[in-house]
Amino acid sequence: MANPMEQFSIERIVPLAVAGKDVSFTNSSLWMLIAMLLVAAFLYIGTAKPQLVPGRAQAAVEYLYDFIRDMLRENVGKEGLKYAPLIFALFIFVLACNLLGLIPFVGAFTPTSHIAVTFGLAAIVFVLVLIVGFAKHGLHFFTLFLPEGTPIFVLPLVAAIEFLSFLSRPFTLAIRLFANMTAGHVLLKVFGGFVVALGSFEALPYVFGIIPLAVNVALTALELLIAVVQAYVFALLASIYLNDAVNLH
Repeated sequence: MANPMEQFSIERIVPLAVAGKDVSFTNSSLWMLIAMLLVAAFLYIGTAKPQLVPGRAQAAVEYLYDFIRDMLRENVGKEGLKYAPLIFALFIFVLACNLLGLIPFVGAFTPTSHIAVTFGLAAIVFVLVLIVGFAKHGLHFFTLFLPEGTPIFVLPLVAAIEFLSFLSRPFTLAIRLFANMTAGHVLLKVFGGFVVALGSFEALPYVFGIIPLAVNVALTALELLIAVVQAYVFALLASIYLNDAVNLH
């Protein structure tokens, strides 16, 4: 059975070094570029010729964008709507990367199965929260770590816990997406290997192979759902963290 971790190997397509640093164009870079181009094409087709009665492409773009706007309005308020383009861009990019990794027979790669990619996306959210928080509230932003009504004798401990919890946000945001995508693809690879291995028996190959095949079909459907849900969760948590920066609670 093939190693299920081989699908996550980074392979150099165009070796390149700048100032002694490896900045090669890799398979991960390629599929992120493909995801970006597909998203750009989807948005262009849906918005190139806007109509009062939208067609399917326009309706799809408007639905997704309104979905993100409604999420921001619910979690941040009207002031959060100005950040809708960025949160929408993160959401649809993560969604595209997640879904592209499920395409069979083309050697598809899932960029979001690598912690470096998910941490980079999470860092964008974290830096945005810091910029918005200090720009809007100045040093008063530090009151985020001082919950109202906390007894004075435990205030230092609570402030330290809140501060560490705040610093851990980009890590938990990155690890959640990375772990879910990695685990799902490993399971698909393992059960796919079982289909080949058990189905190769001379006696009753279909009987031995049918069970892991059925499991793999079910896992593929589940992984498709997880790909969508994880993109939504990433955008949802980003909006919740943004709410802390805007409203300080």
